[in-house]
Amino acid sequence: MLIKEARFLVSNQKADKCPPPKMPEYAFIGRSNVGKSSLINMLCNSKKLAKTSSTPGKTQLINHFLINQSWYLVDLPGYGYAKVAKTQRAKFGKMIMDYLATRENLMCLFILVDSRIEPQTSDLEFMRKMGEAQIPFCLIFTKVDKLKKQGSLQLIEKYMQSLNDDWEELPQYFISSAEKGTGREEILQFIEQINSTWNK
Repeated sequence: MLIKEARFLVSNQKADKCPPPKMPEYAFIGRSNVGKSSLINMLCNSKKLAKTSSTPGKTQLINHFLINQSWYLVDLPGYGYAKVAKTQRAKFGKMIMDYLATRENLMCLFILVDSRIEPQTSDLEFMRKMGEAQIPFCLIFTKVDKLKKQGSLQLIEKYMQSLNDDWEELPQYFISSAEKGTGREEILQFIEQINSTWNK
C-alpha cells in the first residue's frame, strides 16, 4: 500500500462523537512508552503525524487520522498509563472500552508490545479482555532494532508461548522498528487486504 495522504481528523473523549463509521478503521494501543506514536508516524511516512514525547502517556484522547481518503487510523490512549490519578486512569479505561465495544467499523486492533521485555501482566490481561469481548486484534512487537535479532526472536517466541495458556488460536503478529522501518510493508499489506473486503 502506498500512503499518498495522511492527515489528522479529530480528537474525542467519547466514542459516540467519533467520525461516522463509513470507512474501515484500525486502532493502535499499547502500554505507555511502547513506541506507539513513532510506529504510527513510520507507517504513514510522517515525522509529525502523531505526537511523540519523552514523557509516556501523552495520548489521552481518541485520535482519528484519515488515510488515503479511504480508511481511518486511530491512536488510542495507553492502558499502562503514565503517572496519573486513579480517577483519571478509570476515565481512560472506560473511554477505551466504550470505543472498542461500539465501533462497528473497527476491522482490527493492533496491540503494541515492547520486544525487549518479558511478558507483562497488563498486556496479557488486556489481550484476554479483547478475546472475551470478541474484538479482533493482532500484535506488533516494537523496537526490534534495540536487540540483536536472535535475542529479539527468542523473547517474541517466549511471549507467544505464554499466550498458549489462554488461547486456542494465537493472534497474528508483526515485528517492527520505527527507526529502521521494519514491518511497515507487512502491516500496510495486511490492512490493504482487509480493506479489500469492505463493502459498505
